[in-house]
Amino acid sequence: MVLTALLKEALETDVLVVGAGVLGLSSAYFMKKRDPSRKVMVVERLSGPGQGNSAKSEGGYRNLFASEINYLLADSSIDWFHHLQEDLNYDIGLHELGYLWLLPEEEYQQRRGPFEACRRRGARVLEYDSEELKTMMPDLVTDFGESEEPEIMGLEQVELGVFGPKCGSVDADRLVKAYESEFLKIGGEIHYNTEATKLIHDPVEPLGIPGEPFVWQESRIAGAETSKGKILAETTVVACGVWAAKILDPIGFDCLMRPKKRQIFAFKDPKLGRLLNTHDFNDDNSLPVTVLPTAGILLKGEVSEGSIWLACADNLGRKFELEDDPQPEDDYYSNNIYHALVQYLPCFQDVRPANSWAGQYDINGFDQTPVVEAGPGLIYVGASSGSGIMKCDALGRIVDAVNEEKEYATLYGGRGFKVSDLGIAKRQVEQETLVV
Repeated sequence: MVLTALLKEALETDVLVVGAGVLGLSSAYFMKKRDPSRKVMVVERLSGPGQGNSAKSEGGYRNLFASEINYLLADSSIDWFHHLQEDLNYDIGLHELGYLWLLPEEEYQQRRGPFEACRRRGARVLEYDSEELKTMMPDLVTDFGESEEPEIMGLEQVELGVFGPKCGSVDADRLVKAYESEFLKIGGEIHYNTEATKLIHDPVEPLGIPGEPFVWQESRIAGAETSKGKILAETTVVACGVWAAKILDPIGFDCLMRPKKRQIFAFKDPKLGRLLNTHDFNDDNSLPVTVLPTAGILLKGEVSEGSIWLACADNLGRKFELEDDPQPEDDYYSNNIYHALVQYLPCFQDVRPANSWAGQYDINGFDQTPVVEAGPGLIYVGASSGSGIMKCDALGRIVDAVNEEKEYATLYGGRGFKVSDLGIAKRQVEQETLVV
């Protein structure tokens, strides 16, 4: 049930989820699915599901990660995507385009260990030499020859390609709406245009004395104050991405996350037709999600609209900053990305973006892995570092297991996951090195 009217002075619910993005709705769905009699309520400051950073995502997904934990989170979620589209008949825009790293020899040797680890876990990993890549992707320049400009720019030649077939792209908006639909079908409740402004910190056993809770009292999070009234809850799940710190910092809860802007540029030009319709990598005969060397530039074919989307992982020099409405920068493509891009893909010469937008990553700079941490009356899920969509199903199931105080969550397909591994106090996470 979607509610938009003004709330009463105080509502009560079993579970309150703050945020109707992909992680909030996934968590809400699995908690409600476990016990349909449980009242699960979602509040969202925007007017619909996934309208924050979920809607601004590029929608790429992959199961190739250095760490076992990230592999499990992503691989099981990818299986769930196929279940949603192929068995439950939700068109989530799922296209198994594949994921292609274009690498110089030195970088390949640095990443060889993680790729081999992926193979040992059962992931398919294919490799192509530069001659094969030139045949499969004729627009790609793998050898700069005697050209001085790439050398001056510090760009390295493409000597190898590493390809993950079980990777690709989903439509983030459709995915979020699929979770919303499944949640509402089983009696879930959503309040849009309702902002959680403050978490309610109360004593477990109130004495009725002004100023409670005192330091000597056991306390808990008992819900949230919202723009439309107070909501009391046995468990409050904070799943609002880059905005999590706004309500967690005031209660002294460290969410291990900082926001950073990412920009996406969409291209639709006849000059890019051959690149877009790259053959041999996937059944869609479309450009796979492709990572260029050195500059951190990522491209993918957007099958639904016949365009190419481009993003760039500009970390050093890009400040951490929370923006309610981030905007793309006019010269970021033309005066920055463009000069490296055309060295590898000359077909972009004089091509301008048809569209552009910006969102934000909730970055965990320590180990590049999501966090699911519980406190009294509180569960926090976030710090997904740009991989929230590709790990959303697993994270929703883990939040549900944490709420049930279970040691293990069961991921889609039956694989077990020790929930404390993603926590803070007992965290057991390898450093993720396959970062884009």
